[in-house]
Amino acid sequence: MFIKPKFWDLKKPIFLSYLLLPFTIPIMVNNFLLKFKTKKKFQNIKTICVGNIYVGGTGKTPTTVKLYSLLKKINPNICTAKKYYSSQFDEHLILNKKTKFISEKKRKMIIEKAIKNNFDLVIFDDGLQEKKVNYDLQFVCFDAQNWIGNGFIIPSGPLRESLNSLIKYDGIFLRNSNSNNEKIITTLKKVNPRIEIFKTKTQIANLNKFDPSDKYIIFSGIGNPKNFKNLLLGHNFNIVKEIIFPDHFKYNKKILEKIKIEAQNLNAKIITTEKDFVKIPYEYHKDITCLEINLFIKNEDHLINFIQKKLYG
Repeated sequence: MFIKPKFWDLKKPIFLSYLLLPFTIPIMVNNFLLKFKTKKKFQNIKTICVGNIYVGGTGKTPTTVKLYSLLKKINPNICTAKKYYSSQFDEHLILNKKTKFISEKKRKMIIEKAIKNNFDLVIFDDGLQEKKVNYDLQFVCFDAQNWIGNGFIIPSGPLRESLNSLIKYDGIFLRNSNSNNEKIITTLKKVNPRIEIFKTKTQIANLNKFDPSDKYIIFSGIGNPKNFKNLLLGHNFNIVKEIIFPDHFKYNKKILEKIKIEAQNLNAKIITTEKDFVKIPYEYHKDITCLEINLFIKNEDHLINFIQKKLYG
């Protein structure tokens, strides 16, 4: 389980960030050496990677699902994929539920399995820092609310790579962007003038299941719990308590019973995210409601044309 330090998302780095700078050197050296690694380009299949350079909470999995639903209309021989991590089994469950999904311990093995199963396009959830696969198309996800935090590399800040690494990528998915985020777009274009930027927005798919005037306890174990809360507040939900767990948290009956009792004491209903709900035992499904979401991508037609041109010329 991973708990993101709060100082990572401050607009300006604090003294601790500077104190930790020597520990960023191994990551920076590794990123530099990756430039000289020979990566395999697969000839019999096309590959897309949806990843990030900011750690956690950028919407990679919903974006992967959305891309799958858009491209499946054009190409039925498509699947999603994710390298197997036992700690990220929640995302595996979501992808398996909503798409044709492949998971293996190595991404090269995933591609080989996809070819064997007659898929001709694989969309990877995560993997931009992969050492051995040369993807045909690479997207980076950002959330405009957190952006790049303090702008420092792990562990001084939340970045896997520096912002300058965007020069090697093809497109950006920028979630929760509005008219106040033009500086972000200007910065992105300054780093990589040719990069395509697609604005996305999270929408509640099952809003009709809720009465915002009711009292609600919300809980989550995700990379960006603030986004979950703000989505509900945007529809005037009466949130009386928020409980935050580490990303990819594994729930047990003791914790879930405690949440139930708190809800009863406050005469409140319980809401959690889809990523959390898939890990909760079925016996608690009647007590906890899952907030289902849809991802809206502005100018979908342009996105599809961009992908087709990049993949097939």
